[in-house]
Amino acid sequence: MKTIYLECNMGAAGDMLMSALYEICDKKEWFLYKMNEIFAPYHVTLSADSSTKCGISGTHMTVIVDGMEETADGHVHLHAGAAHDANAPHNADDPASGDLADASHAHAHDGKNAASHTHADYASLCEKIAFFDLPAEVKEDVSAIYRLLGEAEAKVHNTTLEQIHFHEVGTLDALADITGCALLIGLIAPDQILASPLHVGNGFVRCAHGVLPVPAPATAELLKGIPFYSGSVTGELLTPTGAAILKYYVTRFFPMPAITTTAIGYGMGAKDFEIANCVRAFLGDTVSYLVPEEEEEESFSCDDTVLSISCNIDDMTGEALGLATEIFMAAGALDVYTIPVQMKKNRPGILLTCLCEPDDREKFTGLFFLHTSTRGVRYQLYERAKLESTFETKKTSYGNIRIKKSSGYGIEKEKPEFEDLKSVVLKNHCALSVAEVTKSLH
Repeated sequence: MKTIYLECNMGAAGDMLMSALYEICDKKEWFLYKMNEIFAPYHVTLSADSSTKCGISGTHMTVIVDGMEETADGHVHLHAGAAHDANAPHNADDPASGDLADASHAHAHDGKNAASHTHADYASLCEKIAFFDLPAEVKEDVSAIYRLLGEAEAKVHNTTLEQIHFHEVGTLDALADITGCALLIGLIAPDQILASPLHVGNGFVRCAHGVLPVPAPATAELLKGIPFYSGSVTGELLTPTGAAILKYYVTRFFPMPAITTTAIGYGMGAKDFEIANCVRAFLGDTVSYLVPEEEEEESFSCDDTVLSISCNIDDMTGEALGLATEIFMAAGALDVYTIPVQMKKNRPGILLTCLCEPDDREKFTGLFFLHTSTRGVRYQLYERAKLESTFETKKTSYGNIRIKKSSGYGIEKEKPEFEDLKSVVLKNHCALSVAEVTKSLH
């Protein structure tokens, strides 16, 4: 299976992701030509520049807006020979010459010229994106990523998507980053995109609304259901734009699986740290190490990642624990189980564990606190290999009985559904045994 694996050990920003994807794309010249053609009406230019971090060479995508580049610390660098002619005429019928282009013009900050942030709502951004000369799927991806950003901001500010005006994430350089990532993924055309757990950094970050903790609230909202960690690096490593791109494209966040690589890309960030500040992209084929290559019938398409939520309890009755188990299962848990454990002060207790989809983390955390006496829960992600299952109904003298068939990794299994066997036994007033009913299937 053609796979992109993104290693985000130093977080990710839109330009870092675009740079890493650019390095593994085999249509680099066409990509740069198309991006500069699309953004020319907005006086935006894009270039792929060589960059070195801790002795490692890679690419840093430089986005110039009206002759200026916004850096990671929010300052603006002037690039000679790229200034915009403020007297150039605008075509009122051309969406590219409207408010988005005008909003990128410099204005005064403390007596100095600096590029202003674009303040645009979701609807107006979608109108601009629709005008891009790009495949429909790419434009849909760009709009969908901005929708994720808008919904995260709306949740943080307790408002609606329609009322949100983008600040940092609405600037022209961010629009170029998101569009560039979408276009590159369209050109590479992977079957799946995977990523490592995300390093977000720690400390505080200054943004349009003031000084906020890392991860910023909108980034934290986007990270729901995604494994991340703070680490020891001070600073914002994962931006809202980077988080939205990853959330949209990545299907699983876990350590790198077995993969045969054909290309590796290094997308460099703007800042320098003791650790190489880059996103690393691996392009290759995921392979099964359980089945010989000549016998392999399928890839990891049936594998997934599950979240384990657990806690230790020593002050609940068996009835109350049983009820909690039933509630978890009714809420969609994949499985719930208990294990006897010895707790502090030599008290016997129970380890209660619930397996669920990673996206259901918040829901089941709430159920743990509501229906058990625990004051804390633990999380652990498990990579899971599983057989693909189908059902076949078999007619017998006792009626229809479903047969569950499972296959994968060169293995095939089947067994009758116990509930169907049980139903036959009960219908016959327990005059038959389960073994007798099972024998009728052969």
